[in-house]
Amino acid sequence: MSIDTLKICRVEIDTYHENVAYLNRECSIYRVEGFQALSKIEVKVNGTRLLAVLNVVDDNSIVQPGEMGLSQQAFKHLNVAEGTLVTVDHAEPPKSMDAVRRKINGERLSQSDFDAISNDIAETRYSKMEMAAFLVATGQNNLDRDELLYLTRSMLQSGERMNWHEPLVADKHCIGGIPGNRTSMLVVPIVAAHGMLIPKTSSRAITSPSGTADTMEVLSKVNLTPEQMSEIVRQERGCLVWGGTAKLAPVDDMLISVERPLGIDSQGQMVASILSKKLAAGSTHLIIDIPVGPTAKVRHMRQALALRKLFEFVGDRLNIHLEVMITDGRQPIGLGIGPILEARDVMQVLNNNPNAPADLRQKSLQLAGRIIEFDPDVRGGQGYAIARDILESGRACAKMNNIIKAQGGKDIDLQPGKLCYPVCADRDGVVTRIDNFQTAKIARIAGAPMDKKAGIDLFKKLGNEVTKGEPLFQIHAEFPADFKFATKLAQQNSGYSIGDSEQVLQPLIAF
Repeated sequence: MSIDTLKICRVEIDTYHENVAYLNRECSIYRVEGFQALSKIEVKVNGTRLLAVLNVVDDNSIVQPGEMGLSQQAFKHLNVAEGTLVTVDHAEPPKSMDAVRRKINGERLSQSDFDAISNDIAETRYSKMEMAAFLVATGQNNLDRDELLYLTRSMLQSGERMNWHEPLVADKHCIGGIPGNRTSMLVVPIVAAHGMLIPKTSSRAITSPSGTADTMEVLSKVNLTPEQMSEIVRQERGCLVWGGTAKLAPVDDMLISVERPLGIDSQGQMVASILSKKLAAGSTHLIIDIPVGPTAKVRHMRQALALRKLFEFVGDRLNIHLEVMITDGRQPIGLGIGPILEARDVMQVLNNNPNAPADLRQKSLQLAGRIIEFDPDVRGGQGYAIARDILESGRACAKMNNIIKAQGGKDIDLQPGKLCYPVCADRDGVVTRIDNFQTAKIARIAGAPMDKKAGIDLFKKLGNEVTKGEPLFQIHAEFPADFKFATKLAQQNSGYSIGDSEQVLQPLIAF
């Protein structure tokens, strides 16, 4: 083995959207080249190049002095067998960082600047620290609407783009922040049963108790290849799959991996993220759901209206027919929070169960109705009635069952976690407020979404009368440690406020 080559070995560490390489401190190349921990290096083999962040290790059981260790992400990207010889060198700093520095100084960036930044991020030239600098520089409304358009366009062009070869491809997206809001799992079968194409790629939860993909995974497989997804959509006119395997707008996924730990969620980045993903998925007609409430992601009507204008401006210039619905975000939607409990709510609505949560049913019909009105053969105002007929006739349930079967249906068990703790009212009165953030936090501490059976089951909603000692909701968990922490958190703050009927939080909008 030459002194300037190293053998590749796989290090079983998941570094989530970041290529990481590992060198032993006693490695001759490490000493000769003067590498430093967290510097960027370039690994080459057979004409393939990999840019990675360097970690230095002192444990020979991880990496030997003559080896180059690669994280799971990096090893998959390089796509060579263990033991293959590679060369390693210093990586050239990304030239587009000059544009990031100019943005930090308050300058306005051009389309070519954003293209260069997105290209360098897609090629993994940016470290997470450099991506964080970009996010901070463009956050807090530091992008004007033209810059937002440039960013969305550059993110869209960073990956593959699906083409369904149909004039109308529908989709919907909620900006989030409302627990239990599983409307997509009802909208998709209703719209698909009407005959419209609705290939739904959804996210997994990052900071919430469940994403659409987590809840759908209770019923069927969601990790499908683009080819499998395409076949199912052609057959059933719809799907509900995880979007992480489709390589759509990959720069968005890489930026999200930095945004979430830092708690960065600016309006501009949100708009660019959503629209780049939807356009890459081939959508031509899109409904955006913006819930508004005191503990929602958007807390004021003026903020919702400003966000709607941004969506409409960018959508219009990127040729996607886009409509925004501002909805009631005062409290969780449905009765279950957590994958199993949310899947139960969805199936109850689809089966027209009289115990199904009325708010989840109503909101889903409103959203589905608006999408159905994209159909040129449907007159304005008729969509809701058509959606309701599809649901009540059982056609939506049949379509959902077909989609579940096509995606690889599972043995469905909708029983929540066996460890239960009821959280009760401390006084007589009515429910005046429910904190979305706190209820989501309790469900997550209980184990959701990693533990599909964990979460909370709501018994009372806004305006409901309660008596002292009556259960407001019940915590479900599978593991004692999660159960202990969740119950302690709920005892400290249940997220519920009990008062008089005139104190009930009123909606900011009429939905």
